Amino acid sequence: MNIDILLYTAIIIATGLLFGKVAKYLRLPNVTGYLVGGLLIGPSILNLIPEESLLSLELVSAVALGFIAFSIGNEMKISYFKRVGATPIIIAIFESLFAVIITLGAVTGYFMIRGTLTMENFRFALVLSAIAAATAPAATMMVVRQYKAKGILTETLLSVVAIDDGVAIVLFGIFVALANALGPDAVNVSLFRQILLPFWEILLSLGIGAFLGLLLVLGVRWFTGRGNRISLVITMIFFTIFLADHFGGSTLLACMMLGGVFANISPKYEEVNGLIYFVTPPIFIMFFVLSGAELKLSVLSAVGIIGIVYVLFRVVGKIFGAWFGSQVTKVDPVVAKYLGYALIPQAGVAIGLSLIATQVLNVEMGSQIRAIILAGTLIYELIGPVITKVALKKAGEISLTA
Repeated sequence: MNIDILLYTAIIIATGLLFGKVAKYLRLPNVTGYLVGGLLIGPSILNLIPEESLLSLELVSAVALGFIAFSIGNEMKISYFKRVGATPIIIAIFESLFAVIITLGAVTGYFMIRGTLTMENFRFALVLSAIAAATAPAATMMVVRQYKAKGILTETLLSVVAIDDGVAIVLFGIFVALANALGPDAVNVSLFRQILLPFWEILLSLGIGAFLGLLLVLGVRWFTGRGNRISLVITMIFFTIFLADHFGGSTLLACMMLGGVFANISPKYEEVNGLIYFVTPPIFIMFFVLSGAELKLSVLSAVGIIGIVYVLFRVVGKIFGAWFGSQVTKVDPVVAKYLGYALIPQAGVAIGLSLIATQVLNVEMGSQIRAIILAGTLIYELIGPVITKVALKKAGEISLTA
């Protein structure tokens, strides 16, 4: 029996604890410390955790994202949407859409300036810009939790990052369908059918989450002991992750729906969430340290000017789109001013979409998009939590001493 995995797990958690403490002394979010610690012990620097061992620990990331999505889903109360209406949905659509459009314009402009705007390069721009919509909810959720942020900006932020995943999947599906339609070997599937596929993925994910959410509500009524309830929630999250992945859905959306149904129907959801809160810290520490370990400094040298264009203009699109959506919905000026800055983190979903990109474009272009997204993840994940903290602090929703 190979028990090396236990050693690596211990190193990962110990690194997270140590660098979380260092980050706290430096007045940085814990998640930044976890990521930096992971980068340090990963293959890029000290190689304390070999690359092949990272692959064997991928399950941890899937489980952690499931718990994070479940927690975000718990914030999606119907009473909240009755109070604010469609505001978060409209903002999520605009911030995602403008991130894609502005990035597309910038990348296309880059090719025009260089005089290399061919049909193949335009397809490249379509696929790359489509990934710009995706936002990572994990880092945002951890910052909100750590500083116990409360207020209109925090409420809107959590709702927007929850909806953002669905919007990103739809936009990516539409833009990839267009890229396929413009390709030399256009697939036989109609453009309309390709565009419908993302909607099917979303409906499937929501259906799985809703069904298991109802089972969780019933199960909590039957199992009354604390240990049993913790075990039941963990079981349902595991089932949701498996079913969503097995049938080609989004595990994030499915687990968000699981949490949303549970929070809106079960009168015991606050009590149960309080129990789960004590189970998740080591899982979250492992997730972010592993995320840091998977970041590769070598990709920075491979992205070139086009990578810089993507990294900068995606942020411009997020900030402008969040501001524009806030103006349209006439939400509190604090949201319009700071929300976009809290939407910078990008990780798991974007990396997953970049893998699909390698199947749409030729090998060289697919590899280039993969390198750009990985480099963007490295940058966004390291600076994103810090900027999110600053935005929430300036909005007056976390302690001034934090």
